[in-house]
Amino acid sequence: MASGEHQRIINEVRLYYRIAGESPAGRAPVLFLHGGPGHNSYSFARLMGPHLEKDRRMVYLDQRGCGRSERPWEARYSLEVLVADLEALRQELGVERWVLLSHSFGGTLALEYAARHPERVAGLVVVSGFSDSASTFASWKRELERLHPGKMTAPASASGDTSDYAQVMRALRNVDAQAFFHQLQFRAPMYQQMQEAVDAESGLRNTGELSRALFSTELLRYHFSAAARVTSPALVIGGRYDHSIGLESMQALAKSLPHATFLEYEQSAHYPYLEESERFAYDVNQFLSSLP
Repeated sequence: MASGEHQRIINEVRLYYRIAGESPAGRAPVLFLHGGPGHNSYSFARLMGPHLEKDRRMVYLDQRGCGRSERPWEARYSLEVLVADLEALRQELGVERWVLLSHSFGGTLALEYAARHPERVAGLVVVSGFSDSASTFASWKRELERLHPGKMTAPASASGDTSDYAQVMRALRNVDAQAFFHQLQFRAPMYQQMQEAVDAESGLRNTGELSRALFSTELLRYHFSAAARVTSPALVIGGRYDHSIGLESMQALAKSLPHATFLEYEQSAHYPYLEESERFAYDVNQFLSSLP
């Protein structure tokens, strides 16, 4: 748990992680899990690290194939492998228990890890977490119909797939898809610009490799179904304007977890730690201080 940047071969891939912050006696460290899939830990550490590191030891991990971590030559990607990476990292660090602080797709990994290794999780924070693909894709469809009326009437594919995801993907052929997804994630353009400026500082980019691998297999029909196995206290944070995940999905997740508190951020979309940073820092620190 030495401070600084580290690169280690863990679960047969070279992973990058950075350790920072105070290490109070008896307090479990916090592992941050970024979203994407395929993003990196830089922007969260840059924006929120100074507010969290005063009272906790933070571990910022770039997942396999992401950021400063290795892209495995055999493209070995799956939820099972990514969760195994986390457990192997815990063992590498010699940590008995830790807190998982997650954003977006990182929430998927945090939930899966907490269900498979409940004895290793002292607390769980899920921010704008992806837990139910059907609910999320329904949110995409509603927003596409609102922002681009009539675009959802594109003819069905040759396969006859009428799922919300397939309908949205067909409709996006006739609109600016990147602009649409930005509208799902940001309440106002200024927040998109702020996030992009921090991302540009990192010099890192999302290659799309991890996202393509997971959405071609597990994520298209993903639903977190092991909530009863999550035994730790949990904090679920959702932005009112987060249409990239859907507020209803995050509310349902909080209800399903045995020991969860849900907080709605009324002025946020997908990035509450950017859009309501002071409240976010306060709420997360309060939750962390409540853990045994």
